Amino acid sequence: MSVDLVGFLGVVLVAYVVPGPDFIVVVRSAAEHPAKGRAAALGAQSGLCVHMLAAALGLSLIAARSPVIYDAIKLLGAAYLVYLGIRAVLAARQAVHQRHAGEDVTGGAIVAPRAATGDGSARGCWRSGFTQGFLTNVLNPKAALFFLSILPQFVHGGGSTTRGIFFLGILDVVIGVAYWFSLVVAAARLRALLARPNVRRCWELTTGWLFIGIGIGLAAAS
Repeated sequence: MSVDLVGFLGVVLVAYVVPGPDFIVVVRSAAEHPAKGRAAALGAQSGLCVHMLAAALGLSLIAARSPVIYDAIKLLGAAYLVYLGIRAVLAARQAVHQRHAGEDVTGGAIVAPRAATGDGSARGCWRSGFTQGFLTNVLNPKAALFFLSILPQFVHGGGSTTRGIFFLGILDVVIGVAYWFSLVVAAARLRALLARPNVRRCWELTTGWLFIGIGIGLAAAS
């Protein structure tokens, strides 16, 4: 059995460069804290590992051939994206209220919010990032279809394609980790910019409505 590495790498690189829900999750998390961004990246790739195992075991084929299962996964994924979007929009509105409250108390001076400290908050930050990344990809039916229909096309030869799927799937995950970690380094530089209240509000609103739009689009897709 042989694999078409050149063709596979080309498709994978394009898939990562084109922004999707996982891209927004990783960038948002990294803008809050680099550790949360790395956690979101690892969570996103762990979600892909689930799809890789499902494709190798044939579970993705069952889901793809069952409209009920496929639609259930699609709607859960869409609902989760809309949930993340609503949280971001509400966070933007809360930031405005807090800013106005701070101005009232300090006579117009804006008091920056204190950063969370302590091991407990660090663990919570990591857990939140990992969970968001994981659920975003594990509930994405397009990721499942990638491992089911596109990835096997790069495996040639007779016999079972399971080993080829595992090999290319692991390669995909490793490439993704390297890409996401590089993106985290770049996105983490947004923290100073996002410390400005107006910029933060626009950021939350923009990414929030992007999540909502992608979620609605996913739910409406046939």
